[in-house]
Amino acid sequence: MIDTAGLRLRPHRDSDLPAMIAMWSDPAVVRHIGGRLFTAAETAARLARYRALWPTHGHGYWAIEDRATGRFIGEAGFARFGRGLGPAFDDAPEAGWVLAAPAQGRGLGTEAVAALHDWADTALALPRTVCMITPDNGPSLRLAAMFGYARFDDVMRDGAAVWLMARPRGAARSGQPQI
Repeated sequence: MIDTAGLRLRPHRDSDLPAMIAMWSDPAVVRHIGGRLFTAAETAARLARYRALWPTHGHGYWAIEDRATGRFIGEAGFARFGRGLGPAFDDAPEAGWVLAAPAQGRGLGTEAVAALHDWADTALALPRTVCMITPDNGPSLRLAAMFGYARFDDVMRDGAAVWLMARPRGAARSGQPQI
């Protein structure tokens, strides 16, 4: 578990499933993540996959909880999804983050991604992490750049262009944009 000023990054719980279903079936949330709404069954499978990541890889996804309210507001973490994008991408932990629509635009993404990378720089002892972001997802691109991610390739994924980005371990944080 990781506590920040306003957030708690913690393991997912069964009780998160209704909020996860609401988040993953919201067009405003998925528009840059494949653009397809996820069914309740797909979201339940996602919850099970998140739980399997930690014992398999030693890293995974956390549920993001608003410390003031105790509400689930998103997810962030690292995974190895075996996307078949080549060793430059697949051989490093892939960072990801998503916030429910009501939590977006309040600086919570910045807070969560800072905690996530502070943990990774200490706990993972790997040379780099990667992420993939669609070129029209300005908030996530700014957030990735803020934490040291740089674009190294462009690919098509599920019919959409995505930028593959990498971050060296311990990359200096630049600026304080509120995403």
